[in-house]
Amino acid sequence: MYLAIREIRFSKGRYALIAIIMLLVSFLVLFVTGLARGLAYDNAASIQNMDATHFMMEKDSNHRFTRSQIGEQALGQANQVVGEKNAEPLGVRMTTVTAEGAAGKLDVTLLGMRPEGWLTPAAVEGSALNPQDAGRVLVDRKLKESGVRLGTVIVDQASGTKWTVGGFVSEESFSHSPAVILNLYDWRQLLLKSSARLAGGGAGDGTTYSAIAVKATKNQAERLAATLSDAEVVAKSDAVSAIPGYKEEQGSLWMMIIFLFIISSFVLGVFFYVITIQKSSQFGILKAIGTRTAYLARSVAFQVLLLTAGSLALSMLLVQAMAAFLPAGMPFRLQASALALTSGAFIAMSLAGSLLSVWKVARIDALDAIGRTAA
Repeated sequence: MYLAIREIRFSKGRYALIAIIMLLVSFLVLFVTGLARGLAYDNAASIQNMDATHFMMEKDSNHRFTRSQIGEQALGQANQVVGEKNAEPLGVRMTTVTAEGAAGKLDVTLLGMRPEGWLTPAAVEGSALNPQDAGRVLVDRKLKESGVRLGTVIVDQASGTKWTVGGFVSEESFSHSPAVILNLYDWRQLLLKSSARLAGGGAGDGTTYSAIAVKATKNQAERLAATLSDAEVVAKSDAVSAIPGYKEEQGSLWMMIIFLFIISSFVLGVFFYVITIQKSSQFGILKAIGTRTAYLARSVAFQVLLLTAGSLALSMLLVQAMAAFLPAGMPFRLQASALALTSGAFIAMSLAGSLLSVWKVARIDALDAIGRTAA
């Protein structure tokens, strides 16, 4: 694109200003995208990390783990349809704990799991969860910032139950609170101690779970749903969306991102439209000497593509540099797939913004342009 590059080289200041604006807008788009992805992951990391495809939950619980209560009977039904290896009981409860050596109270989410099952995450420090070690738990590494260490005793305020921290896990949280992972024995003891707070069958004998996590094909999920009378099968994505505050938080952030896309497309479109109007005489003369409209349109589109790609590349470097200096507790996550998708959408919106200029180039009449130049 000889003409496009020659114009940019001739008017460096003008195109540099457009590139700076594109750089700032694309940086903001990528940063807010990373923040949205980071908040989404922090809100549901423990559920998203699970290999489950579906969850069995109590009917009328609105797909929420903290509202659902499901018993051993449902676990037995899941075992019959998907097999014992593909069904795991899961307990979820949000609570407040105090910890020795830690200042103040800590909001955490208790997750009850089979230590030998596929739901339980691997310990990154300390030793793994063991079904024989009553009163020993794994906690998310974020709790280290609050003074929790290996061997620290934490106390549940609601039930008075005490556990000892035996290991740390990485990136395990639910509804923005760090996870505390118990074995099923401790989960049942917790339910027995606080059974007065629970309602419904099964709570009294400590065999109530929040959900049954299953690995199932679509046909198995439909067969399982058909066998249940007081429970339902929920897809993993629906269970994640039902976490309190998840949809509202993500909706606000994605609305900001969409508006940033629209603003960037509008700003770029206006800039190039004004430039095209200023150059209408030159375009007319080029048409008069035989330059095709398609060539001129491609030249304008190439300029937009060049400025957008260059600005985007610089903004990626800036975002990566900024991510390296963000505080450890700040949820920011921009994976390669999200980066590629956002960049592709940004380029597409920028090219869409150039269509007005392309339309203007197509409507320039060579004779009129020559007449204006002669006058």
